[in-house]
Amino acid sequence: MREGYIKRATSTIPFGYELSQESSSFLKPIESELEALQIAENMVVNEEISLQAACDWLEYKTDRRMSAPGLKKHIDKKYGLRSERLGTEPTSLLAR
Repeated sequence: MREGYIKRATSTIPFGYELSQESSSFLKPIESELEALQIAENMVVNEEISLQAACDWLEYKTDRRMSAPGLKKHIDKKYGLRSERLGTEPTSLLAR
């Protein structure tokens, strides 16, 4: 398989990938979507924008939708939980 392709593990196709024309068991990367996802991840991790704003921006930029819980799950898996990344507990009144 070509560089960047990943093996399909579930029926859900992840953001930034599409089914390969050559084999339905591999997913082809879409560079523009992966670049936009990386930008959105960085903005959320640095707390520049909210998850929902990042999802709206991704949809505007790529014409492909991603839910806020899906983006949070992706970021937590890649960077760790927010409390682990920042080393602090949430300051929200609801979290107390």
